[in-house]
Amino acid sequence: MDYEKVYQMPFAKVYPLLVNKALRKGRTQAEVDEIIAWLTGYETVQLQEFLDGLLTYGDFFRNAPSPNPDRIKIKGSVCGVKVEEIQEPLMREIRYLDKLVDELAKGKPMDKILRK
Repeated sequence: MDYEKVYQMPFAKVYPLLVNKALRKGRTQAEVDEIIAWLTGYETVQLQEFLDGLLTYGDFFRNAPSPNPDRIKIKGSVCGVKVEEIQEPLMREIRYLDKLVDELAKGKPMDKILRK
């Protein structure tokens, strides 16, 4: 897979896709924001700033202020690949978020999604 292509995508392009996936399944943007905050340490205000800027998806994860240490508890498959087996650290971080949004869209309770 061409990881660099994913890393260079604008965050402003990816974020609405994550939110729309949740909205289609009856969940909320606030829940997506809560997941992102839990995973990365970013606040909702910062996310809005990123939507107005040119931040890449790779830099969004590279510069995360406070990656949650419990993110290593995220297990399961995204697109047929187990997230815990992804060797490339940055891609694993990206897939963690994909997995959490998938769980949200499938109706999982927030406590379970946030590994509480």
